[in-house]
Amino acid sequence: MQLLRRHRPRLRGPATALAALLALPLTISNLSAAPAHAAAVQCSVDYKTNDWGSGFTAELTLTNRGSAALDGWRITYDYAGNQKLSNGWNGVWTQSGKTVTVTNTSWNKTLAAGAATTAGAQFSYSGTNAAPTSFAVNGTTCTGAHQPPVAVLTSPAPGATYSVGTEVPLAATAAAADNATISKVEFYSDTALLGTDTTSPFELKTSTLAAGDHSLYARAYDSQGATGESSPVGIKIVSGPSVTATPTQLGVRQGTSATYEVSLSKQPSANVTVTTARESGNTGLTVSGGASLTFTPQNWNVAQKVTISAAASGTGSAVFASSANGHTAAKVTATQLSAGGTYDAKFLELYGKITDPANGYFSPEGIPYHSVETLIVEAPDHGHETTSEAYSYLIWLQAQYGRVTGDWTRFNKAWETMEKFMIPTKADQPTNSFYKPGEPATYAPEHDLPSQYPARLDPSAKSGADPIAAELKSAYGTDDIYGMHWIQDVDNTYGYGNEPGKCNAGPTATGPSYINTFQRGPQESVWETVTHPTCDNFAYGGKNGYLDLFTGDSSYAKQWKFTNAPDADARAVQAAYWADVWAKEQGKGSEVSTTVGKAAKMGDYLRYALFDKYFKKVGDCVGPTTCPAGSGKNSAHYLLSWYYAWGGATDTSAGWSWRIGSSHAHGGYQNPMAAWALSNYAPLAPKSSTGKTDWSTSLKRQIEFYTWLQSSEGAIAGGATNSWQGRYAQPPSGTPTFYGMYYDEKPVYHDPPSNQWFGFQAWSMERVAEYYYQTGDAKAGAVVKKWVDWAVSKTTVNPDGTFQFPSNLRWEGAPDTWNASSPGANNNLHVSVVDYTNDVGVAGSYAKVLTYYAAKSGDAKAKTTAKALLDGMWDHHQDGLGVSVPETRTDYNRFDDPVYVPSGWTGKMPNGDTVDSSSTFISMRSFYKNDPAWSKIEAYLKGGSAPVFTYHRFWAQADIATALGAYGELLE
Repeated sequence: MQLLRRHRPRLRGPATALAALLALPLTISNLSAAPAHAAAVQCSVDYKTNDWGSGFTAELTLTNRGSAALDGWRITYDYAGNQKLSNGWNGVWTQSGKTVTVTNTSWNKTLAAGAATTAGAQFSYSGTNAAPTSFAVNGTTCTGAHQPPVAVLTSPAPGATYSVGTEVPLAATAAAADNATISKVEFYSDTALLGTDTTSPFELKTSTLAAGDHSLYARAYDSQGATGESSPVGIKIVSGPSVTATPTQLGVRQGTSATYEVSLSKQPSANVTVTTARESGNTGLTVSGGASLTFTPQNWNVAQKVTISAAASGTGSAVFASSANGHTAAKVTATQLSAGGTYDAKFLELYGKITDPANGYFSPEGIPYHSVETLIVEAPDHGHETTSEAYSYLIWLQAQYGRVTGDWTRFNKAWETMEKFMIPTKADQPTNSFYKPGEPATYAPEHDLPSQYPARLDPSAKSGADPIAAELKSAYGTDDIYGMHWIQDVDNTYGYGNEPGKCNAGPTATGPSYINTFQRGPQESVWETVTHPTCDNFAYGGKNGYLDLFTGDSSYAKQWKFTNAPDADARAVQAAYWADVWAKEQGKGSEVSTTVGKAAKMGDYLRYALFDKYFKKVGDCVGPTTCPAGSGKNSAHYLLSWYYAWGGATDTSAGWSWRIGSSHAHGGYQNPMAAWALSNYAPLAPKSSTGKTDWSTSLKRQIEFYTWLQSSEGAIAGGATNSWQGRYAQPPSGTPTFYGMYYDEKPVYHDPPSNQWFGFQAWSMERVAEYYYQTGDAKAGAVVKKWVDWAVSKTTVNPDGTFQFPSNLRWEGAPDTWNASSPGANNNLHVSVVDYTNDVGVAGSYAKVLTYYAAKSGDAKAKTTAKALLDGMWDHHQDGLGVSVPETRTDYNRFDDPVYVPSGWTGKMPNGDTVDSSSTFISMRSFYKNDPAWSKIEAYLKGGSAPVFTYHRFWAQADIATALGAYGELLE
């Protein structure tokens, strides 16, 4: 079931010492019900189901088609059969006989003209399940919104390879809804239109594709002007004749065999013989069929099979080459797996899809994009941006690949790619030598709303002393920071050209460009941001670049600034730990030791996330001028906070730079596995004098934090802050505390509240479960057990293997004030589930929680649920690019939302888009209007149906793949 998803930002990035706020893909929450007001309305109701034979979920999307806002709504409709309501969400659901009524809640009561909202429910039934034929809103009958056409690209096959100049056969099927007809089908390679066909069967042959990897798809248009796109298919175009092979990653269980297919990329003039032999690697893998295959001028593109057999014992990988005279050979990596290795084989299959260059997950430099698709707005505001999160998931993916295959070159290469492109070079942070640890940054308050910015700097609010700068310099011989920046415009779509080592090279630059986004308080969503460069030399924006949108000062200096996402760096350390363990089990520890040493260094610098933003004393910190400046380590809260950041002047003679931590700690960001590895595992021991001790303290503090935030039911609540409202304000009387930090139900961002998304639960608890699995820590085990019992009780696996689990959560009450010697029971802290989802990325992370917990505890229900999630995704949600589910993006009605810019401020984006008080999200990003998927957004903004996208996010694919690997390693 795909419910209404409002993907909100991962918010990050202070320009100077402002708050870096970050959010993740989240969903709308449901508060309390309110009565609807009867009125004549213009409306449409879309109805979708997910049916498993004895029950189903129904999703209703109500769109206000009128010119005035709809103040309160009530949907009524009738079933023809014996459908019976079980529960509902995003509305108040009732049933009387065959009539179902859905009434608004307080949060979705008002629908602006053209706006939409979605509600869902679960029903049981027997016999037939016919859809309702009519819907009424406030007594007025609605017509259904026109549904877009459906397109499927049927040719070429995913992974196909052709030679330059060879005709590539494209074909698609297309179907229209609501008595419309298909008017044409367009065929695309990436964003380039290849051609159009107006009659069925819809076909196109093209020989114009250049050598390289191409992502092909079809777009269908119907007679009512609606459009729909097929899922993309990746192919390769090679410069000369070649042998092609698919898949290129093959798992073969002990004592069995597996096959891959070969063909030719170009029609030969005479017969061609393809021979296959093991080129290197594991001798337990041999060619047992198809060692010699003949292709004729007639069957050159008809695939034939090569069979690889595995011995009854042994593991490891081998490379097989399928070769022919005058052709480039195709190479396939086969891996011998244990006899039960079903899930390791699935890991390799999905890994092959993710890493196939033709599938579009990576840039030419090998950088993982946020998503294959370009039109996506959530944390990154473009699909071909990337985040430190994606880099860390790449490192984790390649660590798991090393475990399965014994090949550690890809793990090392992943770290090298991250180090080259996402850790700022010395040229990117040129003035760190001027940093004064006794005066780390100038205070600027965080404000509640973007309209309250710029925030004026206040030097009277003294910062505390930075206690780790000197020891880091002593340990590593440099003033520079070794940590990832959080976001990057990989294709330089915006045009800043902030490539590593360069500052504002401009739109003609071709390499990845550092950017910043969120900087204006907890209410700023992705739709309200002004994306700007990390190195602001006033080349773009206004007279002061973009700086005076964020901070108020008497004058502005050209400067650079970076923001770190601590969860990503910690994940990279976590992955490096497992890589070292697995490599040593294979007798290959020396192959990863250099990379593991770099991870230890990253963990040393990651300690900046353990300190208050301005290094003020932690505990009862009220008033920017009255809260004491910290000294020594009393400014450390020892939790992984929302960010750390650093910056300085671009002019190397200007002589200043700054660093800040963060006062806000979210439960979803903690990583006790990384803290344990950095404090207890010798190969990851930091070089600094107090790094290991700090992480040891952090480990204990994080487990206490989870215990403090755990609700009566088992879910983990929001977090805590040492700076109420980001400006050291006085919190409400009675606010519970944790070591003097104030409980914050929704720390760091509020649109929507940051404590609602179940994904934070799964991400964070996976790290606790790993830590429990590896150490047996009873306190961690107790937290995981309570969480697992709650989560599993809220998870449904249907008879056909489909599933749903919590999506949004609602919180009530607060924890008890923390007493380390006698923790409270938190009887007044409660969670309830607002709605449910089948989000595959979260499902992967959730399955890992259950896998590690089951492996340590023996919990049978956790094991069966983990298997059900993995099998359900594999059986129901695979496609040519990976694993994915359709998403209805009602939040895309915000493309034309206004972006606050102070009156009188004016500037230009690199492409010439104007930035002023009339700006909207799309007006500053006109490049989106050239995106092949833009017509879907344009139609929605004009009153059409909410667009449906099937996204392939890199982090989600990596989470699923590593979950398959973990289950294969631990439970199969």
